[in-house]
Amino acid sequence: MVRYSGILIGILAYALLAGCAFFKSPETESANWSVEEFYREANGALLKERYQYAIETYQRMESRFPYGPHAEQAQLEIGYAHYKNGEPEAAIAAADRFIRLHPTHPNVDYAFYLKGLVNFHNEQSILSQFGISDVSDRDPRSGRDSFDAFRDLISRYPESRYAEDSRQRMAFLLNTLAKHDVQVADYYMRRGAYVAVVNRCKHVVENYQRTPAVEDALGMMARAYRKMGMQQLAADTLMILEANFPNSRYQTTRAGTTLVVGDDEADGGFLQGTASFFKRLFGFRGDS
Repeated sequence: MVRYSGILIGILAYALLAGCAFFKSPETESANWSVEEFYREANGALLKERYQYAIETYQRMESRFPYGPHAEQAQLEIGYAHYKNGEPEAAIAAADRFIRLHPTHPNVDYAFYLKGLVNFHNEQSILSQFGISDVSDRDPRSGRDSFDAFRDLISRYPESRYAEDSRQRMAFLLNTLAKHDVQVADYYMRRGAYVAVVNRCKHVVENYQRTPAVEDALGMMARAYRKMGMQQLAADTLMILEANFPNSRYQTTRAGTTLVVGDDEADGGFLQGTASFFKRLFGFRGDS
């Protein structure tokens, strides 16, 4: 009986040791890894979309080997892994850290691109939630941050492999941001907040001159001025609209006079005066 008990204890001890070996922590398992082994393991996890494990492995590698090309590249890869793991704040923080630590690194352009990309996709998520009832409470800050990051990339690294894609995304963002401001102006228009309409539309005309939203902004601005009884400003704005968008849906003609569509109270005196005020303010030209 004693003999069998000894055998049983031996089996249990072996099983316990085997179990301990099976449940080794990643830190224990990688205790003797070289920097190349760390990097290979983390990259493999990234390719297999095991983003959290990749992040942790890159971080362990950086703590063990804080200097050198592998550590620098790992800092970039950590940002990308956070982005793919649905952690935009951490991804942007990693990109900012890389830019701060390695401003002359040959791959620093990717850090700017990553910041733009993270905010770009975050912006699409925000804008998809817009509703007419609460559009004025929304601030598409991610879109502006994305635009700024892409602009920094293009201005600093115009020959970057990411420059062309950044330009295309910037064009899309300009249209999106301008459209958002027009939506806000429409929200104010339907509530009779005409001063707010004018201010928002001015912002569109001043900052997004090459976007289709300018037509909407000028048309809404003319209507808002008309609603406030500011006939001269309304006339000036409409003349700018005519000069730049001669077939605009915001204007119609009645008895030889151009009117703002939807403004039934417009009369023959609507177009008196010139558009010199708005030309000076916005720099618009009829032949541009």
